[in-house]
Amino acid sequence: MIRVQQLTKKYGSFTAVKGISFEVEKGEIVGFLGPNGAGKSTTMKILTGFLPPTTGRASIAGFDVFDQSVEARRRLGYLPENTPLYTEMKVGEYLRYRAALKGVPGSKVRERVGDVLDLCQISDREKQLISSLSKGYRQRVGLADALVHDPDLLILDEPTIGLDPNQIRTVRELIKNLAEKRTVLISTHILPEVEMMCSRVVVIHRGQIRATDTAENLRKNHRAVGELVLEAKAGPDAVDALKAIPTVKDVTATPDGDWTTFTLRLDANAEPGAEIMRLAMERKWEVREIHQKRATLEDVFAELTTSEH
Repeated sequence: MIRVQQLTKKYGSFTAVKGISFEVEKGEIVGFLGPNGAGKSTTMKILTGFLPPTTGRASIAGFDVFDQSVEARRRLGYLPENTPLYTEMKVGEYLRYRAALKGVPGSKVRERVGDVLDLCQISDREKQLISSLSKGYRQRVGLADALVHDPDLLILDEPTIGLDPNQIRTVRELIKNLAEKRTVLISTHILPEVEMMCSRVVVIHRGQIRATDTAENLRKNHRAVGELVLEAKAGPDAVDALKAIPTVKDVTATPDGDWTTFTLRLDANAEPGAEIMRLAMERKWEVREIHQKRATLEDVFAELTTSEH
């Protein structure tokens, strides 16, 4: 559905995107991740036809985003980070206007607008001025706008930014429902959302693709550490004994009366629980609790996007 080949974008002497290549297959929900300034928004603006690349190519459903821009744009719906809406218009009026601009046949406009009002759960706001809507409802209007011409692909740039937790949950469910029949490329800083929604992740840093895989594989295959917490009554040599375990990278100890909480940083995929319990039995430590926290997507993201290279 999306094909990016050696895409580069320069602004004078600054290169925002550096020869990146990636693909998004039909039916996928792909998270496009990176810190601020990584090149995410620039890439999305190129894919949606708002910016020309300096070199390289990008296509939507086989149509070049610039040489065949009209055909490419017919097949995509775009929700930018700051949704541009005509706030003096009513919701239904605005969506009918946008449908006409996007080439929806006149005989189908009312039907399509009705469909997206229902789909985005804003039918009860059809006759309300956009200026009077909350930010959450404005996001839903933006989604309805992106969908009104029934595109095969949705490109969503920070769709939940600035929303409260309830609004985020609502918009997230809307996106998951929309993705059942469409391909979705979504950029967001909320990494738990990516894990809940996306089948695959593309990480960009300093204008270059640093990784592309499922969230699960990224957690398994990268060096990001996990963590284990041990609460025990142990001797003064406990920290050194725990550090001696090969898969333990570091240990911190926090005393709490007779008990001490030991926090162990681990190699990725390490599971030293059994070895720690053997050590505790040998040294007659009294263990109150032991639990392991696996490396998260946030750990992997931090590892991939804090490198200087």
